Amino acid sequence: MFGLLDTMGLLPKPMHRCPIPLANDPEAIVIPKHSTPKTLPQKLSYILEDESFNGDPLFGGRQTWEERDESFKLNTTMRVHCGFMKHGGAEMEAMDVKYVKKCKFVVASGIFDGYDTPHQPSNISTRSKKLFCFLMVVDEISFTNITKTDAVTEDSDGGKWVGIWRLIVLHEPPYDEPRRNGKVPKILTHRLFPQAQYSIWIDGKMELIVDPLLILERYLWRGRNTFAISQHKHHRSIYEEADANKRRKRYARPLIDLHMKIYVYEGMEAWSPKKRTPSDVPEGAIIIREHTPMTNLFSCLWFNEVNLFTPRDQLSFGYVVYRLKGAFKFFMFLNCEYNSLFILHRHTREHSSKVEWVKNVTELEKNSKMKESKGGLGLWTPYPGDLASVEIPPAPHIKE
Repeated sequence: MFGLLDTMGLLPKPMHRCPIPLANDPEAIVIPKHSTPKTLPQKLSYILEDESFNGDPLFGGRQTWEERDESFKLNTTMRVHCGFMKHGGAEMEAMDVKYVKKCKFVVASGIFDGYDTPHQPSNISTRSKKLFCFLMVVDEISFTNITKTDAVTEDSDGGKWVGIWRLIVLHEPPYDEPRRNGKVPKILTHRLFPQAQYSIWIDGKMELIVDPLLILERYLWRGRNTFAISQHKHHRSIYEEADANKRRKRYARPLIDLHMKIYVYEGMEAWSPKKRTPSDVPEGAIIIREHTPMTNLFSCLWFNEVNLFTPRDQLSFGYVVYRLKGAFKFFMFLNCEYNSLFILHRHTREHSSKVEWVKNVTELEKNSKMKESKGGLGLWTPYPGDLASVEIPPAPHIKE
């Protein structure tokens, strides 16, 4: 029994932590006066309407295979799909839109489908409390749950707060799969908070225990990086991660296979030491960014893959890096440092998505209610290539 629970990822594991080489004093941190110089693209804009389609709008749009391929070709000026299509959902209230316009430095988190409760950050300096906006993005279900379990206060402008967190309620969920809704603030932080120069994303199940100024100094400014994310604890190849996702029932197994077959067909090799990056698989629960045109483009392209295929963003990260052919530079830091940035809390309940338990396509074909209607549409759109003979690279089972 314990072996089965361990395979499913239901038994807690002790985290491997190591010291982070942080600066000593947040008050002494020198913030860069200027943004990182622009590379390609110099100018980035977003497609807001699918002009050739007259049906109901979708948050992620209806990106064609041709548009997807073109989006990976770097140019001085680029216009790409990046969520937030007109009338596609994920609407913020006017008072929140006004509030976030002042936010240049952001710590963001999110809770969807009542899956977590807010956790107050600790070890936050007075300087960081004044400098950063702490923004907790929630859907209506989560907001209702929070009002029942936490002390929610309201300021003179109508803004809702839980401790240091300003609650940002997103109305009209863009997807019918809560995990996919959670990718909106996580990956598209620059779209929700367009005035932000720097952001730190932390998943809702985590309690941040390191001052955010020290985080920016350690992972961005010290090494002149614009994007930082941790290595995965166990996996380096997306095909290993995909295999683990299937075993742990993180999404429909046949759809994960189809997603990976497309990547194999498009030339994505399994990770090996000859690659330039430490891993193709990140721990996506903490993302540290300077919002430059390139990091914003990467986030858009990453989100487009999550929108088009499975919502498991760790499967798409390395693929987007591959398609940009080395142009996207990022700092992938040690997993033991990642574990030292937070305290992990349990979810309030287990996720209840039916699609995660699907074993074969026949189940989806017989029961259309198990299929997503607003996301993952690339898995149901004829692919312009022959996938019949494509084989997914074998993935050795790693004891996790």
